[in-house]
Amino acid sequence: MAGSHDVPDASAPPAALDPNAIGFVDSVAIGLNATSPAYSLAAVIGPIAAFVGVNVPGVMLASFVPMLLIASAFYYLNRADPDCGTTFSWVSRALGPTTGWMGGWAIAMTGVLVIGSLAEVGVRFTLLAVGLDGWASDAWILRSLTVLVILLMSLLCVRSTQTSARIQNVLTLLQIAGLLVFVAVALYRVYAGTSSLDAVRPSVDWLNPFGAGGAPLTAGLLLGVFVFWGWESAVNLTEETEGASTAPGLAGIWATVILLVTYVSVAFAVIAYCGPAFLSDRADDEEAVFAALSTEVLGGWDWVVLLAVATSALASTQTTIIPASRTALSMARRRALPDAMGRIHPRHHTPDIATWWVSAIAVVWYLVMHWLSDNALADSLTALSLLIAFYYALTGLACAVHHRHLLTTGLRNLLLLGVGPLVGAGMLCWLLVESVRDMADPANSYSGVSWFGLGPPLVIALFLTLCGIVLMLVWRRVAPRFWKDPFPAPGRPDPLRAARDPESV
Repeated sequence: MAGSHDVPDASAPPAALDPNAIGFVDSVAIGLNATSPAYSLAAVIGPIAAFVGVNVPGVMLASFVPMLLIASAFYYLNRADPDCGTTFSWVSRALGPTTGWMGGWAIAMTGVLVIGSLAEVGVRFTLLAVGLDGWASDAWILRSLTVLVILLMSLLCVRSTQTSARIQNVLTLLQIAGLLVFVAVALYRVYAGTSSLDAVRPSVDWLNPFGAGGAPLTAGLLLGVFVFWGWESAVNLTEETEGASTAPGLAGIWATVILLVTYVSVAFAVIAYCGPAFLSDRADDEEAVFAALSTEVLGGWDWVVLLAVATSALASTQTTIIPASRTALSMARRRALPDAMGRIHPRHHTPDIATWWVSAIAVVWYLVMHWLSDNALADSLTALSLLIAFYYALTGLACAVHHRHLLTTGLRNLLLLGVGPLVGAGMLCWLLVESVRDMADPANSYSGVSWFGLGPPLVIALFLTLCGIVLMLVWRRVAPRFWKDPFPAPGRPDPLRAARDPESV
């Protein structure tokens, strides 16, 4: 009897994800933290100001439009097919398994590209917040702690989705509270005339995204889309959320709306307090700009904003692991990846092997990029915009194609299921083309060097795409089942249904 608990029961159904592990509020928090709002603002507000001046709030507003349209597409596709693989599953159904596989690959690679950078920012700003500036500037300490944080966040993702969600709720409150304090103090000092920099009174005209002209707007929108990216992590947890068919999609929409209010508010406060010249002159410093500005605004209380950025990056490190691991799980259940990637831990009910694989690859990528050059990691982040625009655009197109039979049944269906998603996809395709043109010029990269005659970010994106194509072709030859019969007809065995509902086996 003593060893009976160690012997698996051959008659027991296979482990499945934990249904109803989190609620709607948890889902919203995960969607918010996946975007890393405080970190994202710190990273892009300076460069956007360099492009559009005082019209930063307008660019944030314009960037919100395609995000809202794609969030709507996620909502309606999730209602039709609440699958943790999201884009992979939906695009495979609507546009074919090959396109769907590449969409899933893009989601997984976005996690690989950004996890290390997020963890590093979280570590650096935590050290700065507690006064350990020397540690923050020591490369070996910083990178060692970064790898440790990635492993810790991966362990939390494996141990419990519910615990992860509770941690995300706390981190959400910390970073939003820090940003609200910053906004309130900055605007108060502007109107009180006590700003230490070149303050400018806020104006409604700042909400006009076209104030700076066409080319600067395009460049600003590319950065604006990046700061909104990540909210769909809420939908990747659809099979673990109460009200799986509706709550995750609504959480994604609410997350984008809350992000809009946050971004516009902070943009107004920052531009008003210091003026666009202060930001544009320091655009190359990125996160350091926000750190310096927090000192200007809050003085000795600058740790409030530093802690907000730190918690933002740490929270996003964890939530960015979720979509990559759940997508890998969904792909494995459809036999589009090796079966091992579809394993669910029998006690924790999480995709443990997929989670550890994603984390391991992210650690290797992080260390290799730093080994190549100090700016290579930043260049890999720039490549994110291509992958983001690609799979978001695919999702919008898949929504219209999937619901094509409903588009003629009423004006509401036409607009919400067809026109809106297609407009969002079209805007992202335009941004994708503009990104390729911009990244082709080595001068536009952080490194400023040429890789094969192109900018490093474009080379990185093309390299990852080529790796995906090669892996897909190899796996298609080894295990062609997914491409032959990805969605079995009614009455035929469906491995995905069995994985979702073990008792049906």
